[in-house]
Amino acid sequence: MPIEDVAAEALRLLEHRGLLRDLRTVSSATDCWVDLGGRRTLLLCSNNYLGLANHPTLVAAAADAAARWGVGAGASRLISGSLALHHQLETEIASWKRAEAAVLFNSGYHANVGTIAALVGEGDAIFSDALNHASIIDGCRLSRARVVVYPHNDVNALESELARVPARHRLIVTDSVFSMDGDMAPLREICELAERYDAWVMVDEAHATGVLGPTGAGLVEQLGLHERVAVQMGTLGKALGCFGAFVAARRDVVRLLVNRARSLVFTTALPPPVVGAALAAVRLVRAEPERRARLQANAQALHAALRRMGAPVPAAPSHILPVVLGNEARTMECSARLLERGVWVQGIRPPTVPPGTARLRATVMATHSEDDLRFAASAFASVFCEEAHERS
Repeated sequence: MPIEDVAAEALRLLEHRGLLRDLRTVSSATDCWVDLGGRRTLLLCSNNYLGLANHPTLVAAAADAAARWGVGAGASRLISGSLALHHQLETEIASWKRAEAAVLFNSGYHANVGTIAALVGEGDAIFSDALNHASIIDGCRLSRARVVVYPHNDVNALESELARVPARHRLIVTDSVFSMDGDMAPLREICELAERYDAWVMVDEAHATGVLGPTGAGLVEQLGLHERVAVQMGTLGKALGCFGAFVAARRDVVRLLVNRARSLVFTTALPPPVVGAALAAVRLVRAEPERRARLQANAQALHAALRRMGAPVPAAPSHILPVVLGNEARTMECSARLLERGVWVQGIRPPTVPPGTARLRATVMATHSEDDLRFAASAFASVFCEEAHERS
């Protein structure tokens, strides 16, 4: 059968299940409001949490780096693509994360897949939270280690598995802030279990980097656990507004990744404009805690507004705010109705989330105004009211 026929049949099946997705084109810079299909639309589904993606300081840093270093590294890091600019950013990140060293990856996916597979293998065991990101799941699969998935944030179940499963080396891996639910891992308890059962802890700080902690270094910083967490991963493309990722750890761990992490070894290094912008972003985030304060205030404001109208949201506010509706068709219909009202909140369906937990995933930015959030709340209220009227 021709490949295009196989593809067409797979697409028909996805459409029949209500799971077919397409790309939407944004015709403006990523900001609080974007041009979507020629219409000014309030953006509530971006990971640009601090609103830095088009910040003048970062734009200027990218332009300066391009002028000095060019637009591409030209090779992998282990050939001739390891520029002084890369090392400068890695040194800044290591200082920020209070680690001995750090190394850049081309994305959070590259970082998790490459790091996990480089650190553990056959004869080892990985203990992974059930709601960890897909990149962690794929890294576990590629490692060939035994993978034990424990129920989400259930430290009692994790301890039972650590006591039950023998292994040469043990790695506990978890998101710090979970991307689809906005809740946080019980990192203190996880570190205690790791010490009790001789395991290493790896934390994916993708959605906490820039957001949590006194200097924005993440949940590990907020809880003072940098000495107890062996591997800290973070991204440059969410709150920092750029692209790429990093791993911070002991110096020899980082050296091992440089030699073993295939997603680092066998790819061209990050381009200089991206690295220059990311360096400016890290420095700005460390120096401006008020951005994080505004983000948290906006998260609390939208959370409170949705709770007042009876929306099914978590008890605690977060910059990631899921409105879990359960039914995929209803979720996508509500997302479409919000968009008709000028508010872009993405509907999230399987396989991104488990079946029966489809949701509207709203994400706020530090740069959203009070008027923006009132506009969003009004749109949500209108959609829910319309739904209630149709059901009555």
